[in-house]
Amino acid sequence: MDRPSTPSPDPDESDRDRWAREGAPIDDGPGYSDGPAYSPSAGYSESAGFGDSADYAGGESARPRGGYTATDISEEDLAGLQVDASGLPLGPRRVLPLEDEPTPLVSRYLFPTERYRGEWKRHWIHLTTPLLVIILATFILGYLSGFLFRQEATGLTTAAILVWVGIFGWVAWKVGDWYFDRFILTNKRVMVVSGIITRRVAMMPLLRVTDMKYEQSPLGRALNYGTFVLESAGQEQALREIKHLPNPNELYLRVVEEMYEPQAVEARLGKDADEARADDGA
Repeated sequence: MDRPSTPSPDPDESDRDRWAREGAPIDDGPGYSDGPAYSPSAGYSESAGFGDSADYAGGESARPRGGYTATDISEEDLAGLQVDASGLPLGPRRVLPLEDEPTPLVSRYLFPTERYRGEWKRHWIHLTTPLLVIILATFILGYLSGFLFRQEATGLTTAAILVWVGIFGWVAWKVGDWYFDRFILTNKRVMVVSGIITRRVAMMPLLRVTDMKYEQSPLGRALNYGTFVLESAGQEQALREIKHLPNPNELYLRVVEEMYEPQAVEARLGKDADEARADDGA
């Protein structure tokens, strides 16, 4: 029995004509040029939420759930990401404004081309020992003087009073030394100036500072003071440990910013100066 012969395909015959001749079903739906024929259930149709919100009579509240909706971002959400023309953030600063001019106590130690950044006295906790000494001396010597006076020991009473006066003078000296003791920051160096009669000036260039840290004890965290430790290429320096500095986190940020972002400091100072002039003009 002979098998029916299959006609050889015509090279000029298109696929559509061949399918029609062989009886294959042909769908007259949209072709590739008519746009994607996605199913509405795939999530890309207007019924899934991708149409214009104006197409819905109820507005945004009538938009079907399950589709994409735009997120509302307020100006407050973008406040921390906004910058000015110089690239500085417009949000709240983490460092406080700098002082304009150094005090006469400090200005004598600055050379003309040096940019002054600020000066700080040590925290009042630095006076804890002298204050405790004068309080205890007042109670003890006051009681002793009264006792000796009742015993009519005039010489010993006078000696007790003189001892108290000497202790009071020593405490006054310590308070004066605390007042004249300053930590100074410029764009070139950090300094500590101390002493009333014998002045001591210790400094370290910022370019030589290889490591800097501050330490806070539990009491220091409660009263907001700390100890700064400066390292310079592993060498012993005249200025290495500075105790009882106030606002250590603020001061740390200021020193680090001066070390690594001096341009940002200059830009901020220029902006603050322009704002001050504008306020004076107003």
